[in-house]
Amino acid sequence: MARREDGPGPLRPMEAVPPPAAEDPTWERLEAQLGWYDRNSGDNHRRYLWLKLLELAIAASLPVVAGMRSPVWVTGGLAAVIVVLEGTQHLFQLQEQWITYRSTAEALKHERYLYLANAGPYAGEDRHRQLAERIEGLISQEHAKWTASRQDPREGSGRR
Repeated sequence: MARREDGPGPLRPMEAVPPPAAEDPTWERLEAQLGWYDRNSGDNHRRYLWLKLLELAIAASLPVVAGMRSPVWVTGGLAAVIVVLEGTQHLFQLQEQWITYRSTAEALKHERYLYLANAGPYAGEDRHRQLAERIEGLISQEHAKWTASRQDPREGSGRR
């Protein structure tokens, strides 16, 4: 990337800030968590899409099967498969996880880019400490959302 100083003239190359040393635990944590959230977001997205496409295909075949006067057990079996697919998606919360993990991955990327550019909260002297605190804050927020999504709603009302 290049930028001009004041006025016309030759382009002066912009220098990127190099990433921290290879043995930096904060940087390693950032890269490891970013990779995990990115990978798991993609996995959940693919699983969700496959389940939904399979569910749609089976649902679309039901009127055809019923119109061909197939045995009741065939129509009923296909309907049961749809229920199982929808229940699986709901049980594993694939769509919610895909969105939450993608959101966290994008937030971690944002922090990485700001850090490398010495911008925003990373423009000061304590930029490395800021990075560690902000990374852990993002991860803690995602963990809190994950925990909240798995709690039994009856627990808060005092019923058992």
